[in-house]
Amino acid sequence: MTRPAPARSPQELADTVTGGIGTSPLRPDGTLKVRGEFAYSSDLWHEDMLWGATLRSPHPHARIVRLDVSRALAQPGVHAVLTHEDVPGENLYGLKYQDTPALAEDRVRYQGEPVAILAADHPEIARQALKHIVVEYEVLEPVTDPERAAHDETLPKLHPGGNLVRYQRIVKGDPAAKADVVVSGVYEIGMQDQAFLGPESGLAVPDDDGGVDLYLATQWLHVDQKQTARALGLPLEKVRLTLSGVGGAFGGREDLSMQIHSCLLALRTGRPVKMVYNREESFFGHVHRHPAKMYYEHGATREGDLVYVRARLYFDGGAYASKTPVVVGNGTTLSVGPYNVPNAKIEGWGVYSNNPTCGAMRGLGAVQPTYAYESQMDKLATALGMDPADLRIRNAMSEGSTNVTGQLVDFPAPVAELIQRLKDMPLPPERGENADIRDLPGGASNVTHGEGVVRGVGYGVTIKNISYAEGLDDYSTARVRLQVIGGEPVAMVHTAAAEVGQGLVTLQQQIARTELGVPRVTVHPADTSVGDAGSSSASRQTYVTGGAVRNACRAVADAVYALAERRLGRDAKGMSLAGGKIVAGDGEVVTPLVDLLGDEIVEETREFHHRRTYPLDPETGQGDAHVQYGFSAHRAVVDVDVELGLVKVVQLDCAQDVGKAMNPDAVLGQIQGGSAQGLGLAVMEEIQVLDGKVRNPSFTDYLIPTVLDMPPMRIDVLERPDPHAPYGVRGVGEPPTISSTPAVANAIRAATGLELPRVPIRPEHITGT
Repeated sequence: MTRPAPARSPQELADTVTGGIGTSPLRPDGTLKVRGEFAYSSDLWHEDMLWGATLRSPHPHARIVRLDVSRALAQPGVHAVLTHEDVPGENLYGLKYQDTPALAEDRVRYQGEPVAILAADHPEIARQALKHIVVEYEVLEPVTDPERAAHDETLPKLHPGGNLVRYQRIVKGDPAAKADVVVSGVYEIGMQDQAFLGPESGLAVPDDDGGVDLYLATQWLHVDQKQTARALGLPLEKVRLTLSGVGGAFGGREDLSMQIHSCLLALRTGRPVKMVYNREESFFGHVHRHPAKMYYEHGATREGDLVYVRARLYFDGGAYASKTPVVVGNGTTLSVGPYNVPNAKIEGWGVYSNNPTCGAMRGLGAVQPTYAYESQMDKLATALGMDPADLRIRNAMSEGSTNVTGQLVDFPAPVAELIQRLKDMPLPPERGENADIRDLPGGASNVTHGEGVVRGVGYGVTIKNISYAEGLDDYSTARVRLQVIGGEPVAMVHTAAAEVGQGLVTLQQQIARTELGVPRVTVHPADTSVGDAGSSSASRQTYVTGGAVRNACRAVADAVYALAERRLGRDAKGMSLAGGKIVAGDGEVVTPLVDLLGDEIVEETREFHHRRTYPLDPETGQGDAHVQYGFSAHRAVVDVDVELGLVKVVQLDCAQDVGKAMNPDAVLGQIQGGSAQGLGLAVMEEIQVLDGKVRNPSFTDYLIPTVLDMPPMRIDVLERPDPHAPYGVRGVGEPPTISSTPAVANAIRAATGLELPRVPIRPEHITGT
């Protein structure tokens, strides 16, 4: 008997709100989340379900000498214990390269790599049973230095092809160009975690057809489906995925975690299997932001015009490739920032190591170079005796510019305007002698009354590619149905696009409401029964899935007009839909939709593909690799206690071009949230790894900003429509994360006069202790 789907959230996605494009309607999931009533994937439940658990490697690099699961399997309440020998299909998966074992075979390459899985009646039984699995390791020397991994042939080869994942070279103009004023620096950025609040979780339910239904939190249903089916040795149609409540993502859910494991256990036991990681396991169960080491040299004329940029960038991909090839592509093509540079020589390496695997995270590949080149721009301004903001404005890219890969920017690029708007914003008042101690670094800890506290101002500006790049066919699919329900016209939108907290469900409703002129719009749960929507990443879903929903809605509208023409004998030309009615070109109401449709259902499915992009030339790195850019700029004001090394960000202002603010409140939310994530990277967030081992896998020791750490923000949103994008939209989610980090770092440098070549900036970096 086919089992029913697990209990759903009290939010059935049938809730409706009002408001079309350009308004800020209430999110259908907002109230439930605020009240704590929203059902996340960790809340999934099935009456006869088992609980899955994972045994992970304690070593960053080791050979598996012996693996014995017999004692664990003999424990009461344990129903299955599986190893790589039980994977019926291919035991390798991956987003770009198929190099990641579902379960380790003879070698582990990072601390936390899955070695065995089991299913038991109760989560505590499962956890205890893991202790009875016997694994004997031959511990090996870990490879932990990414620069050495790129060049040192004496190091162990972690994969058959060696330790290099991708090398990309970009040459523009004269790579050996000379300049009047030259500045250089070496910059490092630590490993940041996505820190989503909902851990990895899902429920796999076996079906009588030999397939499996998986309900889970993810960012990309179809790519999960493909990888999982390949490991299970099943055709795609027998592995069906449905999105459940997602508690944040930020890139950390692009790679598989419990998908294959839960399905393997469900198919082996014939019972539903639920897996939920705890917080510590979550740190080992998903990828992180690539740490990087970057060598930069900038040359400029005495007047302040950039002459050249030369850079070498090393990205530590950790044990498996994940999105490292994309990080190298983005990192090198965005390596000079939103600035006009006639000459450049850029080299980027992405490497394997025995550090935690790194992959997608908000700002993919742009965060690292932005921190470095924005540090360089301040250093260059000092060398030239110029105002840092004026130097940036002088060199700012604009529409008609060509970037470092020779691609023409054929859409608005208001970089100079963004910086000028920030410069024109009023600064916060100077700190008085009797300042409230709660406003000083250290806050209510009462560590200072202002002595030793200095103030600094810093800017950060970025360019980020939107959507997929380098020749990938980037598209999304939408199915839209229009019918009469309860005596009124209702539209239903069905896509596979993941709502990960960014507000996509609301946006789909807004688009359908605008295009079809009906107030009631429901959003079907995202699943794999409709075409691929791609990932909720790269700031692309409003652009791509929004475009698909628009196309499907317009196809539905055309079908309705054709129906009206056939039944009413009216010329369909000039018809539109508004207020639940068909309106003629002269404004006359032709007929209410309910009268025209009756029992008829109009349904259309459409895809949206953005403009074609192209791979980079392997020798020169030239090419039209990106379809669109997002631009943002931040100005940070900080107070720094130079005696204790404590920092308080006093103000963090932002100016960003969004093309079209589809939902103005959501735009502000993205900018505020992204800015907080960037601030975190600047002064506190880092997974600390020593000899390949994570030292702080908890929210006690991995610090993220709270509301008390966030300063007041002035946000200036520009709307310069991209003529090539649906509604003129420009991706919003990532740029504010990227430009806020260097703004805060540059402000701390301005306050202290210190070099500070690494983020996050810790107290000891400031005090020198």
